[in-house]
Amino acid sequence: MFHGFLRTLVKVVFASLVVGTIMAHFGITPEVLMKQAGLSQERVFELARKGLDWALPNLLLGSLIIVPVWFVIYLLRPPTTRSE
Repeated sequence: MFHGFLRTLVKVVFASLVVGTIMAHFGITPEVLMKQAGLSQERVFELARKGLDWALPNLLLGSLIIVPVWFVIYLLRPPTTRSE
């Protein structure tokens, strides 16, 4: 399971690097994109902070139910044999 996730992560990082290099070659930078969208760096940080302020309490509240349920299901599942 972790191997598949790691392969996907490497593919995404590599594709992002290639696309970022191509965009930089044509003079497209994050500052240009933010300016075209009408955003400033301060506004982006403010929106990210507001999103985190909203998401963190909901994430913690949901984990109070999800983590114990997952743990009980994990303990009660039948044993399996793993082949390498």
